[in-house]
Amino acid sequence: MGSASVPSLDLSALEARHPGGRVGFRLQGPAGDVGWRADERFLYCSTFKLSLAAATLNRVDRGEERLDRAIAVTAGDMTPHAPVTGPAVGDSLTIERLCQAAVEVSDNPAANILIRELGGLDAWRGWYRSIGDETTRVDRLETALNVPDGDKDTTTPAQVVRNLQRLFVGGGVGAHRDRLTRWLTDTPTGAGRIKAGVPAGWTVAHKTGTGEGPTGDIGLIWNPDGGLMLVAAYYDAPQATTPEQRDAIIAEAVRMGLGALAYA
Repeated sequence: MGSASVPSLDLSALEARHPGGRVGFRLQGPAGDVGWRADERFLYCSTFKLSLAAATLNRVDRGEERLDRAIAVTAGDMTPHAPVTGPAVGDSLTIERLCQAAVEVSDNPAANILIRELGGLDAWRGWYRSIGDETTRVDRLETALNVPDGDKDTTTPAQVVRNLQRLFVGGGVGAHRDRLTRWLTDTPTGAGRIKAGVPAGWTVAHKTGTGEGPTGDIGLIWNPDGGLMLVAAYYDAPQATTPEQRDAIIAEAVRMGLGALAYA
């Protein structure tokens, strides 16, 4: 996927809409790839939950985990934003349901529980290294990882696209590719981000991430002919911007990237 010819993409005017903002972007498809600040670090916020689900599904493939294994959910697991795990306190959820909750509705306790079941932050960091990612930092759990602190819990758009390539094109998700893709397609979050930047009739499977300023969206895009594109878009937004403005910046970056590759 991709070609030796990389069309230019200049998002400086997009950044100038809100002085102080910084966009990181990489789009890769059959026609080539484009990027802007693609090797700079950005706080990934909840976009990591796509990879976390993949890591868990890898363990299922290896027989180290079961999708139907029930995990007790306790009050001690709770953090803000627990739409699935909150109502389950005192009960249990399966590994599959925890993955689905983390991906589809970005449930934070679900993500922390999955990291714990992987073996903790060291094991989670080790999974990235196992797929050849020496870039992505793993330092904190939800919700602390959403707070900027140097390079902690950051990655680059270029690395994210390499990971998506490894997982979805290179077979890294294994037998569960369709399951994870369905969760990414069914998510109701981020309608104003990647989804708003693609033409009508295209399909998007994606995972959002949102902090007080940092905003992101990553995933897969299919055109009506079935052509697959991989995208990572991050916006280090000035705090004065509204959520709608941040979403619009992501959408416009996607629109401009597709235009540079003559898709839109």
